[in-house]
Amino acid sequence: MTHEVSPNGQEAAPTRRRTLARLALFWLRDLALAVLIAILVILFVYQPVKVEGTSMMPALVDQERIFINKFIYRFGLGHIERGDLVVFWYPGDSSKSYIKRVIGLPGDRVEIREGTVLVNGTLLEENHVPEEYRDRQSVAPLTVPEEQYFVLGDHRSSSNDSRSWGPVPRRQIYGKAVFVYWPPGKMGPL
Repeated sequence: MTHEVSPNGQEAAPTRRRTLARLALFWLRDLALAVLIAILVILFVYQPVKVEGTSMMPALVDQERIFINKFIYRFGLGHIERGDLVVFWYPGDSSKSYIKRVIGLPGDRVEIREGTVLVNGTLLEENHVPEEYRDRQSVAPLTVPEEQYFVLGDHRSSSNDSRSWGPVPRRQIYGKAVFVYWPPGKMGPL
């Protein structure tokens, strides 16, 4: 690159302005590309959401901010598994989103005896549910239909879940909770 130099040894002003303009254009191009990529990621892969309510305590608390992965369950890239924290359209009102933990998969036989969950006749280990968040509710044995999932909140005495309105159809599940980003003290994967 050649530089124009004035008689006193300084670079000429027009060349300096062209260099600054070119640098600004590179920065703007990179910024626009970064914004475009961020928009695509938020629209199709990760979405920030705010937890509202106490039904998932202690794993998630009211007003926490999390990222959900909207891509993982699409196109057969990931399977919904027992223990996943899924986000879905509430079966009673599709304008509301809920987040709950998957307990029963299609074909599983789920039963709750005075707060104790059994899946296919076996006691479900639920270390994530503290004793003070359990209730003593019972649910008659139920076989989860194909393409549906039985979901429960971790704060059983404060959760509206499959015990009340039944299994969630697969088509209503649109994401998996993967990462807490606010508050900073709880930041990390779920």
